[in-house]
Amino acid sequence: MILRTFGWSFGVTVVGLLIALLYDGPTGLALVAVLAVLEISLSFDNAVVNAKVLDRMSAFWQKIFLTVGIAIAVFGMRLVFPLLIVGITAKLNPVQAFDLALNDSSRYHQLMNDAYPMIAAFGGMFLMMLFLDFVFEERAEKWLPWVERPLARIGKLDQLSVVVAGGSLAFVSWLSAEDPGQVMIAGVLGMITYILVNGLGELFSEASDDDEDEDGAEEGAGGRSGPSSLALATGKAGFFLFLYLEVLDASFSFDGVIGAFAISTDPIVIALGLGIGAMYIRSLTVFLVRKGTLHEYVYLEHGAHWAIGALAVCMLVSIGHHVPEWITGGLGAGLIIAAFASSVVRNRGEGGGAPAETPGEDGKKLHSSNV
Repeated sequence: MILRTFGWSFGVTVVGLLIALLYDGPTGLALVAVLAVLEISLSFDNAVVNAKVLDRMSAFWQKIFLTVGIAIAVFGMRLVFPLLIVGITAKLNPVQAFDLALNDSSRYHQLMNDAYPMIAAFGGMFLMMLFLDFVFEERAEKWLPWVERPLARIGKLDQLSVVVAGGSLAFVSWLSAEDPGQVMIAGVLGMITYILVNGLGELFSEASDDDEDEDGAEEGAGGRSGPSSLALATGKAGFFLFLYLEVLDASFSFDGVIGAFAISTDPIVIALGLGIGAMYIRSLTVFLVRKGTLHEYVYLEHGAHWAIGALAVCMLVSIGHHVPEWITGGLGAGLIIAAFASSVVRNRGEGGGAPAETPGEDGKKLHSSNV
């Protein structure tokens, strides 16, 4: 099970460390190893949330996320994205930005830091909306009832998550940003991206469920169901869930990409280290889905979303003040560990956890055998 799930990650680790050794000797090898650990520690909560969304996707879109999605995560966000940010900031083409990264790392680092307030505003607002939508929704299971109950109660006010997120963005822009206009624009774009991608995913997911119900009724009446409508609706729902996951992964990776510059400014070393870490996050996502861990340890999802909220706050604070990476990583890991421990205590109190293969919210079993 472990080898099957983490096999590609082990292989990429060996290849990546070998490339680092050939590229920059023992120093490069050590830096890549440290960066990989940094990425895993900062993005562990990402794996838990990814697994929850992946559980809702068909086997086909699960495979797309674990193949095409890996390429986007490893090469897109960890190598191409920093170059694009520097290129846009300095008005350079990608080739010039890559040359700048290799030959003038201090200037490259400075340009990335200059762009960070906009990056943090975009990613922080996306994650803030995700967190608020979770805590403002009424749920049967409550990990922290003393705070989750009142939040769910006031969450009945329509669009409260938009009000809270928008107010937080305006306050931070006014209080901390050197250029409030740019920070506001980036933050609003982050909110729009979340609302659009998440809304489209839910829309087509509901359409898929409606089509499935109609087809089942037709079959029960002795009619034949049409094959195209359900496949098309499911495909659209899977596509937008895939987009949602990619944007979510990008938002999680912002702090890791920026924080990596505290360890190395070489784009090759950063891409290798963060790429290895991203592979393990993907493998951990698959492991959680296959084992049904989120159904067995019910508070893990709560802990992950509280970790997302903590990360969103850290990103907003970092617009005006530096927040050490060990704080963001430690908060996320600590909340998830606490949620896991609470789940274990709950399961023991009930005489054992739920079986690994538990129907999801939509009544379907996990696609774990097809991942």
